Amino acid sequence: MSSDDEKHEEPEQLALIRETVRKAKVPRAKPRTWRGAALAKELPVARVVVNKGALHLDQFFDYAVPEELDGAARPGVRVRVRFGAGAHQVKNGRREGGRLIDGFLVERRAASDYSGPLAALADVVSPEPVLGPELLGLARAVADRYAGSLADVLQLAVPPRSARAESRPSPAPLPPPGPPEPGSWTRYERGPAFLDSLARGGTPRAVWSALPGPHWAQEIARAVTATLASGRGALVVVPDGRAAGRVDAALTGILGEGRHALLTAEAGPEKRYAQWLAVRRGAVRAVVGTRAAMFAPVQDLGLVVIWDDGDGSHSEPHAPQPHAREVLLLRAARDRCAFLLGSPSCTVEAAQLVESGWAKPLRPGREEVRKAAPLIRTVGDGELARDEAARAARLPSLAWRTVREGLRTGPVLVQVPRRGYVPRLACERCRTPARCRHCAGPLEAPEQQELRCGWCGRGADDWHCAECGSARLRAQIVGARRTAEELGRAFPAVPVRTSGRDHVLDSVPGRPALVVSTPGAEPVADGGYAAALLLDGWAMLGRPDLRAGEEALRRWIDAASLVRGQAEGGTVVVVAEPTLRPVQALVRWDPVGHAQRELAERTELGFPPVSRMAAVTGPPAAVEGFLATAGLPAGAEVLGPVPLPVVRAGGPRRPGDPPAGEQWDRALVRVPRGGGAALAAALKQARAARLARGGAEPVRIRIDPPDIG
Repeated sequence: MSSDDEKHEEPEQLALIRETVRKAKVPRAKPRTWRGAALAKELPVARVVVNKGALHLDQFFDYAVPEELDGAARPGVRVRVRFGAGAHQVKNGRREGGRLIDGFLVERRAASDYSGPLAALADVVSPEPVLGPELLGLARAVADRYAGSLADVLQLAVPPRSARAESRPSPAPLPPPGPPEPGSWTRYERGPAFLDSLARGGTPRAVWSALPGPHWAQEIARAVTATLASGRGALVVVPDGRAAGRVDAALTGILGEGRHALLTAEAGPEKRYAQWLAVRRGAVRAVVGTRAAMFAPVQDLGLVVIWDDGDGSHSEPHAPQPHAREVLLLRAARDRCAFLLGSPSCTVEAAQLVESGWAKPLRPGREEVRKAAPLIRTVGDGELARDEAARAARLPSLAWRTVREGLRTGPVLVQVPRRGYVPRLACERCRTPARCRHCAGPLEAPEQQELRCGWCGRGADDWHCAECGSARLRAQIVGARRTAEELGRAFPAVPVRTSGRDHVLDSVPGRPALVVSTPGAEPVADGGYAAALLLDGWAMLGRPDLRAGEEALRRWIDAASLVRGQAEGGTVVVVAEPTLRPVQALVRWDPVGHAQRELAERTELGFPPVSRMAAVTGPPAAVEGFLATAGLPAGAEVLGPVPLPVVRAGGPRRPGDPPAGEQWDRALVRVPRGGGAALAAALKQARAARLARGGAEPVRIRIDPPDIG
């Protein structure tokens, strides 16, 4: 056959194939709108939550179920639907058009509440039912509490699908383990009784003041084991992957492999989804994970645990921005399960749980605290003023001596509040902050270059202190790299390691070394640190925030908990005024007493957690108009609005910051504790109405903002 004959035959064959497909009874691909297809004979209506987070669309939508999808369209599965078709787009009694979007099928019904024609389900993405009624109810409760949409919460609660992970079966569940020995729980007055109650199927609720040292992960693992021994499941939420790894190792050491799942972002989407499926299918009854694990679908949940609830990582940055502690409190109430909030420090919210009687304290005796805690020494302003070494160098004399003595037996931890080179400067003589004479912005010397303003960028080479006339500057806060260089010059034979945002160390050897770290990035030392320096404490205490004292004490206690006990020579030096309440609480190692006093003050002032608060931010006119039409509940009090700092283009940004260069306002709306649900409902309704109208300037709402100034 010639090449010309081949060219003529090819289009004839293609035409024959097309005609054959056209005449076939079964279509080659599923029709996009199922026009003319028969509907399911039983329960032909599917109720769907669509993946649209807009508040004015926070409702279920009904779709017709084609007969071909009847078997796969079960409650809980992922589906594809057409959304946005108008009422005029109806053909043969079936609504058509719109955009294909994802959703979850939550219910099959015999009839729809909607009287008009329904669109058909476009497809069932997967037969795996990933959204059970318990998870759906929890997501609805979280959305209502935080004035958000159900779709947004489900985005946080159900991980993205991996077809490969779904195709693999989960392992068979293992039988319950035996009850664990109390171990180090004997150091707590009610520790063994708490474990015994869990093992017998009880639901104790406790706020646990953990002793310093490395035993906390083992203690959580024993609580989980006791719960599994009763035939129930357990969920543990920790702030970061490093903490999750420690609990994971402790659980593996006690239970062995295959009894718990680790849900962290480091695992990767496929492995994480496979672990999540094993939990949902009941193959695994225990979960350890970071923030997103708070929604893990553990079957027959018997215990929820949150570790270090004051850590900012527990606050979800994506809408509706729930806090892991509050979600676990909801789960404990809904599932009637045990609750354990543990930390070496104590938040005001934890103190309120105990004061209200909802939870019981789980504390060690003072003798155990004295054995486990290091010796705390302070360096205040008076000593710094008389200390020539502190005036001329980075550290006071006491700190130098502590470092020298600590390096004889092990590593020394140095905590600095910020990272980088000299972010803020002050007068060396009187410590007045160095300000720009043009705009009053803070002066800085990045990378030890020329002096300039951090706001307007103007140079300030001829700066003189407005208070005392001195022309000499010193660093108010010196970052981790600069501190490491100064310590390296002072101790040239000692290795210096840094741990911060760019490079966080998980652990360091027990050999003599200097470890310079920012708060929250402190690595664990084998055998504990011999000593620790907590520098520039006043800078952490001086933040313009309601939680400044609580947060500073939490950061200090977290770092000091890594130091050896006083009996082993462990010493901590904190550079802060010793008369301040957080410093005194650190010296006495009494975070609970500090939280109780903070709670009493907030009760007098009406600040959270004794009240519920919402932050409303946006352009000034938008905030004013929103509050005027919001229909706030009786007893609501509006504080503000006040202007927010303008974010510089190219500067650092935090979640929730306004767009760069724009002036936004913030108003705080406060109601008594029992009015939180009414406040959230009113704000959600007002914002939904605003979005439905369209064209209005954006307004952001955050329930229980972590920073309120």
